[in-house]
Amino acid sequence: MAQTVRAATEQVRAGALVAVESYGNTIASVLPSHIKPQTFLRLAQGALRRNPALEEAANANFESFLHAVLDAARLGLEPGTEQYYLVPYKDRGKLTVQGLPGYQGEVELMYRSGAVASVVVELVRENDVFVWQRGQLDTEQPPRWEGPQKTPYHKVDWFGGDRGELKGVYAYAEMVGGAISEVVVLDKDQVHEARSRSASFKYRPDTSPWTTDEAAMWLKTAAHRLRKWVPTSPEYRREQMRAIAEADAIRQRPTVVRLPQHQAQASEPPVDAEVVGDDQQETGEQEKPAPSWPTAVQPGSGVEGGDRSE
Repeated sequence: MAQTVRAATEQVRAGALVAVESYGNTIASVLPSHIKPQTFLRLAQGALRRNPALEEAANANFESFLHAVLDAARLGLEPGTEQYYLVPYKDRGKLTVQGLPGYQGEVELMYRSGAVASVVVELVRENDVFVWQRGQLDTEQPPRWEGPQKTPYHKVDWFGGDRGELKGVYAYAEMVGGAISEVVVLDKDQVHEARSRSASFKYRPDTSPWTTDEAAMWLKTAAHRLRKWVPTSPEYRREQMRAIAEADAIRQRPTVVRLPQHQAQASEPPVDAEVVGDDQQETGEQEKPAPSWPTAVQPGSGVEGGDRSE
């Protein structure tokens, strides 16, 4: 990385538009496989052409611009779009460029984890109907939601004219298993507090995304707060797959039952033996054979009552 930065400094005289293209191989090395390097470079160059303030900052401090572009590449987000902002500002009097994931980028990262089934991020305006109290039962008839409230109730009249000024923003995610994440709800004061900490808004309010894309920045603020409650890395999906594979492997292993030692000794082969009665065990005498019946007398043998020889 140090070599890349030194080379970038040497080429800064050619301008950021030309210099960023010379680092195509470096950028391609960190890009996810589903993004084409040439497409990514064209997006970065397009952002410079559309925003003179950004080009000025990138020419003055190309190192910061390159860092931001590489960060967008690592995350797999499109630079200079609502996925990833490239914001010029001054840091201690020095022009620099800051990379900032946008609303669409924050949501994209949540989906990539594989743990999130859907993400809801919505603006609330003055004329909308918004109700949110976790666990609250609806007293209206018919009820607007079933059972204890799990997600905000938000009713918008899409064809009723002006919805009014921005009032708040909320975000939540439904997980793959059906569970609902933490619900993030921010009012105007909380959003403006986040805006006041923005370096771009402090430096150039007129060109800051907080001015040019105010609604998107409200959505981005809520989505960013939601990220702490849901997985956002593909590593989560890979770890889940690994755990499932290990569990399957364990279930397929043959089960070996090992008996305790005293049970193993008791299960020796049987020995042939004769059952001896209790009385014989006491006297030690052998059992006498039962007396046989006299041989039957054949008719005409002349012998009466069987063999009477003495």
